[in-house]
Amino acid sequence: MSVPPKDRPNTRFHGRVEGTGRTCDEPGCAEPGEFRAPLLAGATPRRDGPGAFRYLCLDHVRAFNSGYNFFTGMSADEIHDAQRPLAGWESETRAFAQGGADRPPRWADFGDPLDAIGARFRERMAAVRKDGKPLSQADRRSLKVLGLDPDADRRALRTRYSELVRKFHPDRNGGDRSMEKALQEVIAAYQQLKKSPAFA
Repeated sequence: MSVPPKDRPNTRFHGRVEGTGRTCDEPGCAEPGEFRAPLLAGATPRRDGPGAFRYLCLDHVRAFNSGYNFFTGMSADEIHDAQRPLAGWESETRAFAQGGADRPPRWADFGDPLDAIGARFRERMAAVRKDGKPLSQADRRSLKVLGLDPDADRRALRTRYSELVRKFHPDRNGGDRSMEKALQEVIAAYQQLKKSPAFA
């Protein structure tokens, strides 16, 4: 991995806008204008989009930053209000304003191509049975081994356990012990669920 030289800091962290073809907006400077800075005081900002900027070279943007004062032109009360910890949080955003948005966003408005939100929701829903009894992670894992629904009762648990023991037991497979590991997992899962409070 190549490391950018110190005189060309990483654009992601230093705000450099390369390849604009602009020269520095400071009068008399012919260096490339690769750093954005606000307009000078008294300049008319654009009304139909994002604010207009000046483009400065590295030396001139450093000089601008060293002399920049956010509070210039503010009264003492305005400075006090701007420095409050919750300053800016009082105004509603469009999505939450009373009449500013047609409707709040719905879950259907969000894309979930990796099923990250849906999988988390299903996992959370699977952690509680319909009767309100919570399922531990070990309970859910054991139910998966047995192929049972989270809302299965003790009778369904015994029935499924019997089916799988007959299926995997060497005595039912002509002495074939290749499925012995699966049998052990079934037995362990049944023992876990049998003593679980969710199936009491």
